[in-house]
Amino acid sequence: MPDVTLPSLGESVTEGTITQWFKKVGDVVARDEPLFEVSTDKVDSEMPSPAAGILTEIIAGEGDTVQTGSRVAVIDDSGAPAGAPVASATTEAPPSPTASAPVAEVATSAPPVAAAPAAPVPEESSNTGVVVSPVVRRILSDGGVEASSVQGTGPGGSITRRDAERAVAQGPTEEVVVPLSNGKRRMGQHMSVSSQSTPHGFVAIEVDGSIFAQLDKLGRVTRDGEAITDEMVVSLAAVRALAEFESLNATYVGDEFVLHRTVNLGVLRSIADDGMLVPVVHAAAGLTLRALARRVNELDERLASRQLTTDDLMGGTFTIAGSPSEHTLWTTPIIIQPEVAILSMGAVRTVPVVKTSGKTPKIEVGRRLVLGLSFDHRVCEPVGAASYLERVAELLAGMDLESER
Repeated sequence: MPDVTLPSLGESVTEGTITQWFKKVGDVVARDEPLFEVSTDKVDSEMPSPAAGILTEIIAGEGDTVQTGSRVAVIDDSGAPAGAPVASATTEAPPSPTASAPVAEVATSAPPVAAAPAAPVPEESSNTGVVVSPVVRRILSDGGVEASSVQGTGPGGSITRRDAERAVAQGPTEEVVVPLSNGKRRMGQHMSVSSQSTPHGFVAIEVDGSIFAQLDKLGRVTRDGEAITDEMVVSLAAVRALAEFESLNATYVGDEFVLHRTVNLGVLRSIADDGMLVPVVHAAAGLTLRALARRVNELDERLASRQLTTDDLMGGTFTIAGSPSEHTLWTTPIIIQPEVAILSMGAVRTVPVVKTSGKTPKIEVGRRLVLGLSFDHRVCEPVGAASYLERVAELLAGMDLESER
């Protein structure tokens, strides 16, 4: 007779409370038919019957709390209700006062009583009597795997979610411990300190990107043959706007707040499988787009060839984080200490733009991007951050690309 056990209900769940039995002793049950309901601190679930037959014993009653893998009931799957009388093919009839026929003749003339039909016998299985949770059964069903083919590793041989996932995947599903590279470890430590010690704020605005359509027409190279990116154009406007927002071109160490007269622009760069680095364009204020493009391209070349020096990575006073992909709307970067702000840019998108000519609005194709600023609340607040971003947008719109290239 199969034992009904409480299956594994989750990786961290070790017990459950029986809240309701849907069947009583003596009832016929079908395989997978809801048998009882169990409640845990996470969820209430209906438990299916592991076999077809007669429920002969309920061990854990309603309100009982039991450990996973414990027996809660017994099902007789032998084909007939336990203790039920089986009718014989012939029965004696009581003697009649008016009949002289022998008893045997009466019995012969009476119709025989048919035997009770046998209950269906479930297929033999290595997991007969082991209940699986609805989640596990769904994983196996969706993956086309029979529960009888899975060797359970849970309490009492129950099939756990991990067992089911492994069976469906037909391969290992264990987590793999991947050691952090030195670069990622240093980056994580620095960003953790920054996020915990700096009161971050963030503001973002949408900006007219018509300047990039002009750049496409003129060509994305300088007169010297240096490639020009969207990030370089935004960087130029960001550096020039800092002349009017000196508190953002600063560093904050301990209780000392230092305003810098020289803008040393950090450009955030992702390193494949090794975190990120921030090469610095020193003395960026006063550069033309042509000069800035040359300096940034030189840093990128040294980064690719692993020839960056310590000086290339030191002394930043303000950082820009370019768009991670062509589909990114915006990012909220962590400030790179000891700096007090970092500008982020989303991808330049071609979008429908509503423009008003006279009193009639009309829709045109335009360019837009989102600029964001993460700032240190000790030196700035949202209104000031938004004012800075709006000034960057104004400088973008008024940039003379022909002379800058």
